[in-house]
Amino acid sequence: MMAMNHQKPITLLICALGGEGGGVLTEWLVDIALASGYAAQSTSIPGVAQRTGATTYYLEVFPVPLKELGGKRPVFSLNPVPGALDGLISSELLETARQVGNGMASPQRTLVISSSSRTLTTAERMVPGDGRTDSAPLLQALGAQSRATQVFDMGEMAKASGTVVSAVMLGAIAGSGLLPFARQAYEDAIRHGGKGAEASLRGFDRAFAQVSTQQAQTALVTSLLSEEELLAPVPKGLEADLASSFPAPVHDMLALGHARMLEYQDRAYAELYVQRLRQVLAAEVQADPAAAQGYATTREMARWLALWMAFDDIVRVADLKSSASRWQRVHGEVKAGAGDLLQVYDHFKPGAAEFAALLPAGLATRVTRWDRARVANGKTPWALPLKVGTHSVFGMLSLRLLASLKWLRVRGSRFTTEQVLITQWLDGVVRGTQAHWQLGHEIALCGRLIKGYGSTNERGKDNLMHVLEHLATGASFASNELRAAAIAAAREAALEDEAGKALDQTLVSHGAPARPVKAQPIRWIQNPHRKPRAAKST
Repeated sequence: MMAMNHQKPITLLICALGGEGGGVLTEWLVDIALASGYAAQSTSIPGVAQRTGATTYYLEVFPVPLKELGGKRPVFSLNPVPGALDGLISSELLETARQVGNGMASPQRTLVISSSSRTLTTAERMVPGDGRTDSAPLLQALGAQSRATQVFDMGEMAKASGTVVSAVMLGAIAGSGLLPFARQAYEDAIRHGGKGAEASLRGFDRAFAQVSTQQAQTALVTSLLSEEELLAPVPKGLEADLASSFPAPVHDMLALGHARMLEYQDRAYAELYVQRLRQVLAAEVQADPAAAQGYATTREMARWLALWMAFDDIVRVADLKSSASRWQRVHGEVKAGAGDLLQVYDHFKPGAAEFAALLPAGLATRVTRWDRARVANGKTPWALPLKVGTHSVFGMLSLRLLASLKWLRVRGSRFTTEQVLITQWLDGVVRGTQAHWQLGHEIALCGRLIKGYGSTNERGKDNLMHVLEHLATGASFASNELRAAAIAAAREAALEDEAGKALDQTLVSHGAPARPVKAQPIRWIQNPHRKPRAAKST
């Protein structure tokens, strides 16, 4: 059971198909709240038909009895806010997954209760063979995007009880403990319904037992695992001083990140990584002193910070291509025998930007300016195509020589640029966490935008900096929760649309400017099929 926030309403989204009694369920809950002395409000959005659009009902209940509010009345919202639901209950699995896919659930907050039963969509019925959607990825999505899930066959339970699914859903809600009502209040509401009350009570009782028992078992397993975590050994490779200064939930990710920094550069760089993480941990402890969120922000930063700090460059690529583990992997993939001759050729095409990255800022600027001038004159960007036989002594020595230039990396222009951008993101995470835990967590997750290499990597960094400047600190929001939701929406839009149109629309919808359009040079290319114009005779 989740601890209640006595300053905010408990929010619940109910999803039901046509004829399943979703409206009756909502009326029951409102009546129960009022009879128990709590303020509540519900709204509904009707669907088009039984399977082309489910009806959703939104309920808010203030968790403090009216008599304790001193004459004050809570203000409720008419619509659910994505990521701000305490509970989501649905009578059909695909409909549950659709709501989760729309961002309604939150891994840190939302309890999802769903039926495992399916009602086929029109598209599923049209397939000549078996067109049913596989339930496995749907269940996986539910588990990944909720703090807890309760899934069972509500339809079969309702049928066995001789009632409709709304009574089963009411029992599931009561058994979850999400709302501050006694079980007797739920049963009284059903009895006042008149005809069919006995069958509805049977369905209610079975669902209540199903959910409450499953929650008790989950709580027991969690407590046992927590006890084991206290005695769990420190992950292999994590130094004792790091293990003592970071909480256990962060250890595994910290061990991987710290090891990568040592491999990528040196101990000083690994220490910089740890210092940065300590800033995030201090801010998270301040925002969440009870560790209710399990140090999720520090853990995410341990992951994405390590990936960004170990950015790909020609030194890194040469190191990976010439590693012993890579040769063993290739040897196994081609199934080469002991007497077989294996030749491996690696193709490289480093451009001006890759070489400039290892040069000091002054020289790097000259190189990139020269390459831009080439492009402006209609030429292709400069690049050096290379074919290296990794199996040969000369090829392997060439790559190992290049891989040994780690000392040059830290003196290069790109290293300096990357550290400045990383610091800006880190500062945004720390300030956001100090203001509100959820805000800092969403900014930390924006590290997912930094991926790939070349133009993809540059675009990700541009998107992240734009979100930091115009959503994390720029645009005006009524609350930090809304600011966090806007950042999450912008991040997901950037990840799903490489062209950036979805991101620009999301930015504008939250009061931030769209990304500036970058100037692109026009290249004029001679048409090889065009015939020369004949000379005119005089």
